[in-house]
Amino acid sequence: MARRTTSPTASDKQVRALLERYHCPLPFHAVRTRLLGNIASPAMQGSPVRMVEALWGGQLPTFDSIDDANELIGALVMGLWNRLTRHQERSAPFRLTRMEVAATREGMAALARLRREELEGFIEGLFAGQEHVDLPEQAHKALGALAEIRAMLEGVQVLAEDPTKPAAPDDVAVTIGQFRELTRIAEHEVHELVLSCSRARRQMLASRPTRRPVLH
Repeated sequence: MARRTTSPTASDKQVRALLERYHCPLPFHAVRTRLLGNIASPAMQGSPVRMVEALWGGQLPTFDSIDDANELIGALVMGLWNRLTRHQERSAPFRLTRMEVAATREGMAALARLRREELEGFIEGLFAGQEHVDLPEQAHKALGALAEIRAMLEGVQVLAEDPTKPAAPDDVAVTIGQFRELTRIAEHEVHELVLSCSRARRQMLASRPTRRPVLH
């Protein structure tokens, strides 16, 4: 009988190892924000298996056994997903990945790519495969701000990865320093969006009409 090697409440390190083992096309930092977007999404939530399938483009990777499949799904749902749900509380804001980079063109490109992938993952998870979602006004404003930040990051990444574009060392150092403020703003907008959607969901559930039960 196959033996589970990872607890269903797997740590981030264990989840990262599983994603690498099964060649997930998304890096861990993007998986993390995508699941957070799924948690906040007002779209109807599918099954946990569908959520995991989406990380591999809609189809689960090949497993040697059912235990291996349960290990991966359990680690992502019972482990990572459950940890991320706490960010629906105002006292537990979400933090983007911290990464120290050298003040070089390559460092600037790497940091811009990381942040862009995180924000794209969050937005992808928020829309949950749909073209349109109904967001509360505050969440809509936060999404607009995040889209602007994502576009800025993409511009910096394109500039940094193009050797024909000028990138003086002093300018690179200044830009990397500005990323700290940009990260703070992005975290604030993500948190406000998650809180706004969570609040709207609670209000919707509270106002849902209840059918009188049939008494026998």
